[in-house]
Amino acid sequence: MTETILANATVVLPETVVAGTVVIRDGEIADISEGRSVPTGAINCEGDLVMPGLIELHTDNLERHLEPRPKVDWPHKAAIIAHDAELCSVGITTVFDALRVGSVTKKSGDYKKYAREVATELLDMRSRNALRISHYIHLRAETCSETLIEELDSFTAEDRVGIVSLMDHTPGARQFRNLDKLKEYYQGKHGMSDDDFDVHVSHQLALKEKFGTAHEAASVEGARRLGAVLASHDDTLAEHVVTSKEYGVTFAEFPTTIEAAQACNDHGIAVMMGAPNLIRGGSHSGNVAAHVLAEADLLDIVSSDYVPGALLSSALLLGDLWGDVARGIRTVTAAPAKAVGLTDRGRIEVGRRADVIRVKRVDGTGTIHGVWVKGQRVG
Repeated sequence: MTETILANATVVLPETVVAGTVVIRDGEIADISEGRSVPTGAINCEGDLVMPGLIELHTDNLERHLEPRPKVDWPHKAAIIAHDAELCSVGITTVFDALRVGSVTKKSGDYKKYAREVATELLDMRSRNALRISHYIHLRAETCSETLIEELDSFTAEDRVGIVSLMDHTPGARQFRNLDKLKEYYQGKHGMSDDDFDVHVSHQLALKEKFGTAHEAASVEGARRLGAVLASHDDTLAEHVVTSKEYGVTFAEFPTTIEAAQACNDHGIAVMMGAPNLIRGGSHSGNVAAHVLAEADLLDIVSSDYVPGALLSSALLLGDLWGDVARGIRTVTAAPAKAVGLTDRGRIEVGRRADVIRVKRVDGTGTIHGVWVKGQRVG
């Protein structure tokens, strides 16, 4: 029997916050009690927050480690280890690593195939107990591509694919309906000239025309075959949400308008927004600000997106905005767990998996002072 006692803590329960003690035993939460006493052998948390480990549904962070500079292909297992350690260090104990499926064979760089190879290496690292936190696969299905179907078909139900998201990055639609913003993004990230950008737009529109409908249908069917949750991405119009509902979408990643977010709410689809949007006060693509949705009670889940450390800060920010710390923390714990059907974690409750973090608040953010995964201290 292994036991850890976190005492004199500010414990974030599903609906409230109490001063108390959490007992972790044999990988589960064994007991929760109120009070400031510190039993012999317990860790004195000195009033720090004790909460569930954070659950990340959509992060591009692994890709950043795989390609730390443009056209630099870093050794994959080293990249996976660094990614895993980084997420652990900011309190994320469960992650759905986003990998793109759908490539363009006539281009290089960001459009090459990589998902199957990286997923195999990630699963191998997991089987060898080389990782600190819990990893699942999130397949970002790019409908504006050439190879989506064959890439999807390379995955099976044994691959821990938890999410398939429908990605439509057609220029002039959804996230990049503002072509000026799209041009700014691609010229900044890829160094495209004006002519290069025009060629890119024409090529993407042609791919959408040729493959879009078939690829969307294949992605929906792929999610069913893999036993994965289906997510929409960048819904902009109410009509987009109606289609999402028909497909069986569970949650919507980054709706771009308040109209789409309201439609999601009306149809019982959870709304997920990006932590960087919340912290920066707005979208880098010129879309709806996450805080606007939060103020309208249209925000359910937060994702770190491209800044892992933003996840905790955003949850604390929401807790302050709503005047309810427990509600803010639910957006990065219980709510994402519910969206993907993880019933064993995301809440400080007796019998739940002991994925737990200790957080010291520092003004508007927090620092991690302990991370436990299945009761084992990993950070």
